[in-house]
Amino acid sequence: MPLSVPRRLLLALCWLPVAALADGSLSAERAQELETLLYQDCGSCHGMTLRGGLGPALPESRMNAYSRDGLAALILNGVAGTAMPGWAGLLTEQEARWLADHLQNDNPLDK
Repeated sequence: MPLSVPRRLLLALCWLPVAALADGSLSAERAQELETLLYQDCGSCHGMTLRGGLGPALPESRMNAYSRDGLAALILNGVAGTAMPGWAGLLTEQEARWLADHLQNDNPLDK
């Protein structure tokens, strides 16, 4: 049974947020959540200001030793033999790339 015009319009409107994010961008709300995760969760080992603690400091200069995709893979998979866990169970590849980009280009430590 085909959908009526109002139902098709409603269905199309519901998909607008999904379509808007199909280009790989994150919502402003999700970006804020990821930044909070970075400074709180990652900060629990790397220091709340990412200047180091149990784990090493994460300055932009160090983060740019990796490609964005390489750093995202490190975030998702962790580092074997260290306390650095993989975050693949909690983050998507897109979100890990956003974090990597943030660490490489919008990192307050080198500014």
